[in-house]
Amino acid sequence: MPVATLERTLGPLGASGIGLASMLGAGAFWVWGPVVERAGEFLLAAIMVAGVMAILNALSMAHLAFLSPVSGGAYSYARRHVSPMAGFMAGWFFLTGKTASAAAIAVIAAGYISPENARVIAPLMIAVFAGINITGIRSTAALGASVALVVIGLLVAVSAAAPWSAGELGVASDTSVYSVWQAAGLMFFAFAGYARMATLGGEVKNPTVVLPRVIVGTLVAVIILYAFLGSALLSALGFDGLADSATPVADSAPEHWRGVIIVVAVAASLGSLATILAGLSRTSMAMALEGDLPPRLGVVWGRTSSPAVAEITMASVAMIISVALDPLWLVGISSTTVLSYYALAHLAAARLPSQDRRLPRVVAWLGLVGCVALVATLPWIPLITGLSVAMVGVGVWFLVIRPRQYSG
Repeated sequence: MPVATLERTLGPLGASGIGLASMLGAGAFWVWGPVVERAGEFLLAAIMVAGVMAILNALSMAHLAFLSPVSGGAYSYARRHVSPMAGFMAGWFFLTGKTASAAAIAVIAAGYISPENARVIAPLMIAVFAGINITGIRSTAALGASVALVVIGLLVAVSAAAPWSAGELGVASDTSVYSVWQAAGLMFFAFAGYARMATLGGEVKNPTVVLPRVIVGTLVAVIILYAFLGSALLSALGFDGLADSATPVADSAPEHWRGVIIVVAVAASLGSLATILAGLSRTSMAMALEGDLPPRLGVVWGRTSSPAVAEITMASVAMIISVALDPLWLVGISSTTVLSYYALAHLAAARLPSQDRRLPRVVAWLGLVGCVALVATLPWIPLITGLSVAMVGVGVWFLVIRPRQYSG
């Protein structure tokens, strides 16, 4: 079987393009209604809480990426610094959560194109973008950078053109600290993706310098953009209008912009889809090399330097569930499992020996507590779904993976 080696072909611009495209996806065009319904006039507070949590996560991921610039992200970090089981669970959370994300994004994008045929179009989209990824990570990076530039330009233009007035914004009568925190947990969906570069660490040039700067830098830029956009949407639509809107970015802009906004929203979703599929294949490959998944998933095609078997496998699973499951359940799985994934990354950072530490240990512990708290305040459907996914993962570890690894 070929040795799984990936070429370091990504520079700062390519890595930044992947990171931005991962964050500026479906969440940027959809999340505002559910968030403002819970946060009311404290929308900016919810954005800031989610942003602070994302920064804590990014700092721990950047810290770990500096020490271990390999593919696999938190799976590799938790396995190395905590335990093989913790590593497996991090990988399990990532694979289930991001496969669900990929399926949900494809269904949402297909719904914009043709609602009545969304379940047919969604798997076709996944197949197309998996095919692009197989041609090599440079193709993914170029696609991501192009989409990110268009999306940023559009969101800035929409924000600038919005009628900035302090009119009747409205506020939810039951707004509380709990509801704002819950809104922050939902808002986190729009930030997820900033650490995508860490899962591709084995393909980044000069990774100990590039990865920390790109992870933190792109995240800070998106936090600023979301604060600006969220304020503009609330000013343009008011509380009730934003809470009730399924397409808030389009509804806040001039009517003649609507067609362009829908096209860009679909492009943003698909750019995010491509980077998610790339992250899934690299994590699957890393897990296969450690014996946590079937060995064939670790095969790299030399011509394109891509884990093509893992790419095809994970895309196939995403295609199936995009047809079988409702987007609400898919988003629920994604929210809880991705936050759990980052919690294990924080645990890995907290366990680093003193000689390797570049950040105070309190950063990792604050991030860990914050992730758990955000999961605990999510609506019951995603919470129960996430707990079920965790229980299945623990069962797979003890019944399948651990006996196989230690049988000899």
